[in-house]
Amino acid sequence: MPVNSFENYPMAWKPVLDKTVKPLYLALANQLEQDIINGRILPGTKLPPYRELADFLDINVSTVSKAFKVCILKGILSTTVGSGTFVSFDALSNTYLLTDGRPKNMIEMGATIPEPASYEPLMLQLKNIVSESDLIKCFGYSRPGDVLWQKDAAVKLISKGGYTTDIETILFASGGQNAITATLIGLCQQGDRIGTDPHTYSGLKTAASMLGVQLVPIKNKGLEMDEDALIYACKNENLKGIYLIPDYQNPTSHTMSIEGRRALAKIAKEYNVFIIEDATYSLMHEKPVQAVASFAPEHTIYIASMSKAIAPGLRLAYVSVPKQYKEPLSNALYNMNISVSPLMAELAARMIVSNEIDTIIDNHRKNTIERNQLVNDYLSEFDCRGEDTCIFRWLKLSNQTSGAHFETLALEHGVQVYAAERFVVGNSDPEKAVRLSICAPETIEELEKGLEILKQLLRSLK
Repeated sequence: MPVNSFENYPMAWKPVLDKTVKPLYLALANQLEQDIINGRILPGTKLPPYRELADFLDINVSTVSKAFKVCILKGILSTTVGSGTFVSFDALSNTYLLTDGRPKNMIEMGATIPEPASYEPLMLQLKNIVSESDLIKCFGYSRPGDVLWQKDAAVKLISKGGYTTDIETILFASGGQNAITATLIGLCQQGDRIGTDPHTYSGLKTAASMLGVQLVPIKNKGLEMDEDALIYACKNENLKGIYLIPDYQNPTSHTMSIEGRRALAKIAKEYNVFIIEDATYSLMHEKPVQAVASFAPEHTIYIASMSKAIAPGLRLAYVSVPKQYKEPLSNALYNMNISVSPLMAELAARMIVSNEIDTIIDNHRKNTIERNQLVNDYLSEFDCRGEDTCIFRWLKLSNQTSGAHFETLALEHGVQVYAAERFVVGNSDPEKAVRLSICAPETIEELEKGLEILKQLLRSLK
């Protein structure tokens, strides 16, 4: 029997457990998940210590521990050394951003996709490939001879993003998300921990949750990972690696300083953790910014994706991988893809070698600057952060309005934006903010209409 009656004991969660359901730890885990979904326990709630909950339920401490571990690996609970176990702030948020069921006539300002006006050179190159007599090669597996020159093209593209590497490091993936997932599969085991910003790319969250990899939020200082907090996490949270987007961080739009990049690389080397450098947006800089990988090349998996700077349908990413990680990552990509699409690899390589990709990026950058000027005009009275060449903005809200509430309100008025809650990690407190994708609307007129709606909604909340 329990030592305490708990009649007047202040426990944040007092579950009713059906002990006839076996195994008992799964029954407890399912009960916890249902209580979160049904609103009996709110995100951010600190749960009772294992021993107290076990005493309350009259079960073994190991049963509570196993139940909590199931929920931690699902991403609905998070732990902090010395602080306890909390219901994750994103436990109820939908992190899958590209889903079916889009309402008709909705203005898309949620998904970060480039505007389609820059695609013409890509389409012309594709027409050239399709008209060639040996087109059939694009529908088989990649051949070694093709891959070598395509790797040269990869090195050329990566250098435009601020990192100098060589063809011996290059692997191909079917897009940036594919590369991130393969990295977690190849380099991590269930229960491993990856440090990341308190708000991070939602695709990392979904992949980590699926694979049972726990994300550890690293406190920010000046919108960048705090060095002391990262060192503490390396020592006490047993980090396996670090994930970051140094250029136009998604969702906050911040670009990391050179000093911050150098310091983070130094910590990674000192504590022997790998870095996943997601360079999805790096090509949007007018001048290359030195990559984190430049300061820690033997510890950094550098991912150069085509989807945001070129076209989302060009499902290809180049991955520069240090020798010590190359075999497990190569095996993971093989088991996921066998090989990338030869058609996509051929198309991308031709665009790079011919320098036509520069035309696409220049036009995309020009159109992005034009669209950002509209954002500045329409939302000048609000705190809307982001650089002129960033394809999304981070809109800060009033203290009374959560991102989730504003997302729902905007959708009711026909505009899709994404709340901070979709990006928050673990027990980090989500900012009162939403991410606006300024290139997703197909036309300038549609963007202006969406901005006008958002402006009026923001004014109504003042």
